[in-house]
Parts: sequence; structure tokens; C-alpha cells
Amino acid sequence: MHHFTYRDGVLHAEDVSLSAIAEASGTPFYCYSSATLVRHYQVFADAFSNTDTLVCYAIKSNSNLAILRMLGQFGAGMDIVSEGELRRARAAGIPAERVVFSGVGKTRAEIAHALEEGIFAFNVESEAELHAISEVATAKGATARIAFRINPDVDAQTHAKISTGRAENKFGEPWQEAPRLYALARDLPGIEAAGVHMHIGSQITRLEPFANAFTLLAKLVGNLRAEGHNIEFVNVGGGLGIPYHGEGELPPSQEDYAALVREKLGGLGCRLVFEPGRMISGNAGVLVASVIYNKETNAKRFLIVDAAMNDLIRPTLYDAHQDILPVNEALLAEPRIAQDVVGPVCESSDFLAKGRELPLMAPGELFAVMTAGAYGAVQANDYNSRLRVPEVLVKGSEWALIRPRQTYDEMLGAERFAPWS
Repeated sequence: MHHFTYRDGVLHAEDVSLSAIAEASGTPFYCYSSATLVRHYQVFADAFSNTDTLVCYAIKSNSNLAILRMLGQFGAGMDIVSEGELRRARAAGIPAERVVFSGVGKTRAEIAHALEEGIFAFNVESEAELHAISEVATAKGATARIAFRINPDVDAQTHAKISTGRAENKFGEPWQEAPRLYALARDLPGIEAAGVHMHIGSQITRLEPFANAFTLLAKLVGNLRAEGHNIEFVNVGGGLGIPYHGEGELPPSQEDYAALVREKLGGLGCRLVFEPGRMISGNAGVLVASVIYNKETNAKRFLIVDAAMNDLIRPTLYDAHQDILPVNEALLAEPRIAQDVVGPVCESSDFLAKGRELPLMAPGELFAVMTAGAYGAVQANDYNSRLRVPEVLVKGSEWALIRPRQTYDEMLGAERFAPWS
């Protein structure tokens, strides 16, 4: 569910017309709905009511400070993968004890900073990282709470580029290595191995992969406890998918997911840690853009627009489908024709949609790329020296610019001439 609907013939974000925002800010821009963000977080958290949980929003999905602060005010923790994301979480007012640190390449400087901040736990991805954390913690006279990220070799049945739980993926250690690694951690100084972590991928639309992973996870916790390890929490990651194709693609509900978690892991007596990202922010955002030109060749028709792959790279990077809606509702009644929606970037891979059945839209017409709240603005860049687009947050009838459009002076000012030039 999201709060982007037509009112009086115009697509709105909650009570604000997208055309009014476009008139004030120009296009393209990202627009997020506060009501959708909060609702998605609360529905997920409520599905685990009366359960000892820590719900850590995955910052990498959408890292705007305004969004982090809003979710934190409703009790969210944060899942981070860099020192920069930790600094974002802290700047947004998130208590460090609600932060978990994931990622395969934590540097010693990042580890030291996280220890100084007092985060909840590190998700350890390798034996080499374990030794690095031990050395840094010992040097600081600190103890690092950790959970090994266990790779269960489970097929998440999702896109290959967002699958993380197969043996060939770079993430985690093979589950067969867990007994040896936990024995090693017990003997290392500065380490408290208090949990187990498992995250098998993103945009998972079936419960079966989760069931397979959680069954293995429960068995592993039992075996580790039998060997004397004090496992206090299990971190099951995130990955629950969202609908990108309107109502035609419905992944499992949060309630069904929660029922599965309770069935497989509820008897462990562990605190449950979650790392949802896309399911909270994905449907809460849209990318609004304008048509520049129409172009027709012998091969196909192109809709040339002012948003490009540098603004939203998911279609190029993941072959992702995202619905496209005209801001003017009357266009929905017009005949549809197959078109490639392409941007100004000088790459054949610069597209938002290929062969999409859309009404003809004249230059200046506005449209919204739906479900763009996750992995949209966070992956944007200034390729072709195009300015980073602004981000807007709506709450009811109010809207605020939460990231201004980059200026040319800002873009050029970030670089320096060599002293010999």
C-alpha cells in the first residue's frame, strides 16, 4: 500500500499535488510519503508484537537523514554497512545501541569508530574480519559483540545481483564452518559471540527460501548452544519483497512472514533482529520527471525524458520493472503504444523502461516512476555532469525539500586542479 493517488485528475503524494511540487522545484525529483514510510515500518513491527525484537532499517535502501530521523522516532534501529552510514544514523538521532554493522569489507578505522560509538553488534563476514575486530577491540580495551554471518547456500529465487545466500556469493561464511568459527571466537580477546546472522537476499517474493534458511538457522543455534556457546540473539536479515507491478505482484504479507519466523525460530528464546529496507522505503517514493521529446524511427518509438540512468539505475542495473504513471489522470484514457522511455545520458543502457505500453505524452507532460523509494536516490550520481536531483518529503498537506538540487558550482567546486596544471 502507498499514498500516491489521483485527486481531481492529478497524481498526489498524500494531500500534495505532484504537479505543484514540480512547478516549485523543477524536474526530475524524488518524492517520499511520510504516511507510507511510517505505515510500512509499523505494520512490520506490529507483526512481531509481544516479541523481543530489534527492527533495524537498512540504511542502504534510502539514507536521507529526514527519513532516518522519522523512522527512529517510531523506534527503528539501523542496519549499516559503512562508517558513513553510522554517522548518518547518529546524526539522525538513532541510539548506537540500536545499530548493527554489516558488510564484508569493514576497515579497522570503521571498526574502531563503531566500538567508540557503542553499537549493538557487528555482523562478522569472515575469519579475517574476526581477527581484525579482536585486535582493534583489544587495543581499545573494549569488547565487541558479534554475530557470524552464516551463508546457508539457499537459493532466494530472486535476481542474481541481489542474491546473497548462495555458496558463490561473497557474503558470510559457509554454515558448515560455524562450529569452528564460534570456537575460535570464544578464545579470542575482545570478542563476545552472542548471536548468529543470516541474510539470503533481497526482493524475495516467496516464503519457501526463508523457511529453508530459518530451519537451518534454528538447527545451528541448537548445535552451538550444545557446544557451550551463549547465543542471545538471531539476526534474520531482511529481503521480504514488495510489489513493483501494481497489484499484480503480491509478495507474502508481513503477517505471514512473522508467522513463519515464529514457527521456525520462536522456540529459541532469542532476541530477534531484522534488517528490512526495501519493504519500508520502496513503495514510499516516486521519481517525477518530464517529457522532453518524442522520437519515432523505423524500429521503435522513444519517449525522451529528463530523468536518466544516473538518477535511477535500477532498470539498467537489475533489469527492473517499475510502473510509470502520467501525473495527468486524463492520459490514462488515451490509447497506449509501446515506447522506450529513455534519458539524456550518452549510453544505450540509459533507459527507465523498454517497450512499455504507455499513452502518448507531449513535451512538458509529467509522469511518475513508481516504487522508487528504495535504491533510487541512494544510487544516483552525476554521470555526464548531470546534477544530482532533489528529494522531497510529504506529510499530509505539507512538503519539504530534504535534499536540494545540486548546483553546478557545488559539482565543480568538489574538484581541484593539479598544482602543475
